[in-house]
Amino acid sequence: LTGTKQLLVRGADLVPPGGGKPIVIEEYRFSGDGSKLLLFTNSARVWRQNTKGTFYVWDLAGKRLVPVSARPGYQQFAKFSPDGRMVGFVRDNNLYVTDLATGAETALTTDGGENVINGTSDWVYEEELDLRDAFHWSPDGRRIAFWRFDQTAIRPFYLVDHDSLYPALVPVRYPKTGTPNSTVKIGVTEVASGRTSWVDLGADKDIYIAAMDFADSPTELWLTRLNRHQNRLDLLLADATSGATRVIMSDSDSAWVDANRPRWITGGKQFLLLSERDGYDQVYLFNRDGSLVRRVTPGGWDVFEVVGVDEQSKVLYFTGAIDGPLARPLLRIGLDGKSLTRISTEPGTHGVQFDPTFRLYVDTYSRAGIPPVETLRRADGTLVRSVAGNLALVRKVDALRLRPPEFLKVPTPDGVSLHAWIIKPRDFDPAKHYPLLLFVYGGPGSQTVTDVWGGAQYLWHQMLAQDGYLVASVDNRGTGGRGAKFMKLTYLHLGRYESADQIAAARWFGQQPFVSADRIGIWGWSYGGYMTSRTVFLGGGLFKA
Repeated sequence: LTGTKQLLVRGADLVPPGGGKPIVIEEYRFSGDGSKLLLFTNSARVWRQNTKGTFYVWDLAGKRLVPVSARPGYQQFAKFSPDGRMVGFVRDNNLYVTDLATGAETALTTDGGENVINGTSDWVYEEELDLRDAFHWSPDGRRIAFWRFDQTAIRPFYLVDHDSLYPALVPVRYPKTGTPNSTVKIGVTEVASGRTSWVDLGADKDIYIAAMDFADSPTELWLTRLNRHQNRLDLLLADATSGATRVIMSDSDSAWVDANRPRWITGGKQFLLLSERDGYDQVYLFNRDGSLVRRVTPGGWDVFEVVGVDEQSKVLYFTGAIDGPLARPLLRIGLDGKSLTRISTEPGTHGVQFDPTFRLYVDTYSRAGIPPVETLRRADGTLVRSVAGNLALVRKVDALRLRPPEFLKVPTPDGVSLHAWIIKPRDFDPAKHYPLLLFVYGGPGSQTVTDVWGGAQYLWHQMLAQDGYLVASVDNRGTGGRGAKFMKLTYLHLGRYESADQIAAARWFGQQPFVSADRIGIWGWSYGGYMTSRTVFLGGGLFKA
């Protein structure tokens, strides 16, 4: 509350055994009792992120730095056991546990290698389901549950690496349409004995296990199972000893379902889950057996994020599109579905993190053109103090005297109104004609038009504006924040409606008196790159670049 600071670790003290200089901390994590720190350094990239490196444990009282493993090889996803006495980690696609008192290292799996992956994920799960860290400790620290992938059946797809004098072929286990995915299994290993039980995932083997963890119980797991088509999500409970499972709830859709995860409350007796079953992302309350208690949130607009549940006060904190898809206000509602209350009052985007007691939260707040600041607030939103004013960046941005983005709505021939923003030069003259560059992403559920600080990309767009360009972005049909019908219209027709909307938007902008209709360009990356090429091709000369 006071902002008083306490030095916990001197960087100069973090010299590993036999090392000549301190390590560089890239990530850190406290043990449950706060007596130790798990430090991550020397990282290297795996696919998209730096998820392998070297882990050390720092004993705060003893001021001693020890490596998690003395053996060669990168480690991944190291984490303390709940009692802080052990650390589990992945190395070379196998799971290990280190006893911190003795330094003894034990392998829990031994079959990992080129084809078999334990405790981390294959390319598909990393890319499509955002799964990298693929093991969990049980609440009592006696077991570890993990994913096991066998990608033997997946043929390599060769990428050409031109970043050298002679190009090299890089194989990626990439399953194409109609070919097998990795065979997935869920194992539960008893740390003391090394005994592994395998979870019954059902008769259909062509599935994804999108998420998994212990279900507020040391002896029972929950897991979400997606069919290959990804239009059905089953929530299962599994016995950690026998592996026996039962389906307690299912969510399905004619297009697709998102791989949402349960949030367990009331000591595991109930759980909350996001679902679009009523046309918008809403929070539903279920009993542990899967029976529906009620929809908690009011419906009619999307819930963006469940921030937390104050079980003592029986209230849910979340962000949602109560004002439309552009902002992210903090809201509160009772678990009985009553007393919806707005907590944040400032327009824009609020990223919220509560303390465990739900008395206080840190609010990371920004708007389009306004850099983020952090404040400490009470649960009702009242300000306690500033945490990070970001003054250096705020002053630099203010000194540029930029025109903030203007939000507007763009009509289309189909009668749909699309959200958009436009950035104009600082000395904008409505009597002049300016070239226009459209920025597009446009993929399912995405948004480029939000009231939030845009970082380096925003500043690059502003730089173009200072060179005399207009820069605009439009969220086409298929983007997020406007309900399932608006988003899933593009199902089985990816690109059709999105490109039509971008073309309609470019034509509308071209009709504005300050836009040079013969000087319109478009750019985007990833799905936006696909959208750019398709939209230019279909635009019939509308786009000049």
